[in-house]
Amino acid sequence: MKCVKTQDAVGHVLCHDITQIIKDVKKGTAFRKGHIVTEEDIPVLLSLGKDNLYIWEKTEGILHENEAAEYLRDICMNENMIQSEVKEGKIELIAEIDGLLKIDVDKLRAVNSLGEMMIATRHTNTTVKKGDKLVGTRIIPLLIEQEKMEKAKEVAGDRPILSLIPFKKKKVGIVTTGNEVFYGRIKDTFGPVVAEKVKEFGADVIGQTIVNDDIEKITKAVEEFIEQGADMVLCTGGMSVDPDDKTPGAIKNTGARIVSYGAPVLPGAMMLLAYYEKDGRELPIVGLPGCVMYAKRTVFDLVLPRLMADDMVTSDDLAGLGLGGLCLSCDICTFPNCGFGKGV
Repeated sequence: MKCVKTQDAVGHVLCHDITQIIKDVKKGTAFRKGHIVTEEDIPVLLSLGKDNLYIWEKTEGILHENEAAEYLRDICMNENMIQSEVKEGKIELIAEIDGLLKIDVDKLRAVNSLGEMMIATRHTNTTVKKGDKLVGTRIIPLLIEQEKMEKAKEVAGDRPILSLIPFKKKKVGIVTTGNEVFYGRIKDTFGPVVAEKVKEFGADVIGQTIVNDDIEKITKAVEEFIEQGADMVLCTGGMSVDPDDKTPGAIKNTGARIVSYGAPVLPGAMMLLAYYEKDGRELPIVGLPGCVMYAKRTVFDLVLPRLMADDMVTSDDLAGLGLGGLCLSCDICTFPNCGFGKGV
């Protein structure tokens, strides 16, 4: 830091805030630290009584906050994102599309542990809309060692910490089971709920098949949708452990790979997730518990965005939903802007 005459400060970086006070009109910061002085600033600065300014001296190996902020941008930024302007050592990234936001949580923690810099993101596996803010970054001091920013790049590795995966246009088949529905004793109210949820992600429901509690017929209905080109099959009904609930066994009989029957989420503990291999692709088959029909938000709302983005869900992923997996059934639902399904 050195002191120079204000007229000689053009192109230099201020090392401190400069306050402007106009009686009964204004009291605030006219120029913030880190501001690069322009020719137009000189008269204003002189009017504020600043005949001299303290400016940053360029030193080899030392970065200004705005230069260092670009390191954090590069660590975070991926496809389908745009950046804000660099200001006071801060850069934000904005979603350019609707999609599924994923965060490398371990790398995020590692970079934030270095000190003098910060990256604050939304939760991982969050559904975002075009224009949503994804992350805010900031360099804490005005000046920082370049070596430290290079260390941050090394810790983050070759791949950005954030990724934004677009949702795929999927064809969905719905298999509804239950003697009470099949024989017309009650009206099906489950299928319409599920159809509405997948349509929110741009999916096409190619059909709904209603079958009775016959394990072979349920299996056949699932397989027929796959043959018709369904990218995903959702099964409603028959998902508890009662002897006449045949859906889990029917899904297993398709030969699909069972990821998990059960998830540590309430509502939604009885969900079954499986993947059926066809032509080199793994197509999700989901057995949905009855709560999806009447509860505002369930395990299905946590898993569906990932399925729509072709983001493979593992048994470990499901196990991790236990932390934050209790929906509080608030009178006014604010999901996804709440803790449900957020975990660490």
